[in-house]
Amino acid sequence: MGQDKIIVKEVVSMDDLQEFVKFPFALYGDNPHWTPPLIQEEIDTLDKTKNPVFKNAEGNYFVALKQDKIVGRVAVMINWIEINQLKKKKVRFGWFDVIDEVNVTAALMKKVFAIGKEKGMEFVEGPVGFSNLDKAGMLIKGFEENNTMITWYNAPYYYDHFKKLGFDDLAVWVEYEIMLSSFDKAPEKIKKFSNLMLERYQLRVLDFKSKKDIIPYVEQMFRLLEETYGKLQTFVPIQKHQINQYKEKYFRYIHPDFIKCVVDKENYLVAFSITMPSFTRALKKANGKMYPFGFLHFLKAMYFNNRASFYLIGVHPKYQNKGVTAIIFNEMQKTFNKNGYNIVETNPELEENSSIQNLWKNYEHRQHKKRLTVTKKI
Repeated sequence: MGQDKIIVKEVVSMDDLQEFVKFPFALYGDNPHWTPPLIQEEIDTLDKTKNPVFKNAEGNYFVALKQDKIVGRVAVMINWIEINQLKKKKVRFGWFDVIDEVNVTAALMKKVFAIGKEKGMEFVEGPVGFSNLDKAGMLIKGFEENNTMITWYNAPYYYDHFKKLGFDDLAVWVEYEIMLSSFDKAPEKIKKFSNLMLERYQLRVLDFKSKKDIIPYVEQMFRLLEETYGKLQTFVPIQKHQINQYKEKYFRYIHPDFIKCVVDKENYLVAFSITMPSFTRALKKANGKMYPFGFLHFLKAMYFNNRASFYLIGVHPKYQNKGVTAIIFNEMQKTFNKNGYNIVETNPELEENSSIQNLWKNYEHRQHKKRLTVTKKI
């Protein structure tokens, strides 16, 4: 009986953190649909001495052990911006992975609730990261699909565990796969509407030749994100230090062709999109390590690929529902065709975000994944 005892241990050393980050490799290493993260990037995100998010947040990490073997993990986070500015007394949990034993999930959640209670929080939500710019959502549809660079993968039993433990559904995200034809065969409606909107609102599309050209617009992009998504249920204001961190984290993966910005006659940014080549195959081949050879798979993915991933889309509220997204997608269609891409995958969009999803109806598409967060009162 004692052999089955579950011990929950806090991560305190760098060796502990390494084990915490590597647990999914043991859990999902044989699953062909799991896309491994880069180990060092995960460690840097969770390292309190490196990630600037800890200026406004705190985190504790735990592993569940059975017979001295890791069988589960969870990160417990408090985002003080969310609590103090938005008045949401929420304890977050993320980086959640577990074997198919509900007692292990229960033991990890007990730690989440204990920290939430100690900090005076009112409810729990997860799986989420520290902020909107981190991965979020538990997969409930699309287990036979590969996760992207900025999404988590999990087995179907996770959701069953939370239902058994009395959690309710909260935010729901959907993901789409969109098939692209040649520009000549692309929807005429989008092309005509794009030209019409450019003329009507005196807008202009920026084409970037180098990463250096993009830098002056990066902060505007993040501010536009706040204006685009600020009223959605999950949004937390983005801090300047977070912008710098994410710029550093993802900028190396972005090709100038794959960033499209739309400005008005005053040169003010009114819409943008950031797309990346799909790095799923590269991440699988790298198996968590950029060096010594992992970077070669990333280089190959940058220049020899037929699949892309939408990372971010922002549209100023003044221009939402006025067809500006058609301009963005029309420009991206040209870029995709020029570079030989015929499939683009959206990253998670809140199910309520109908203005973006309506755009996909003009293309051959499938809604192939769905994920959500769960919640429970403390």
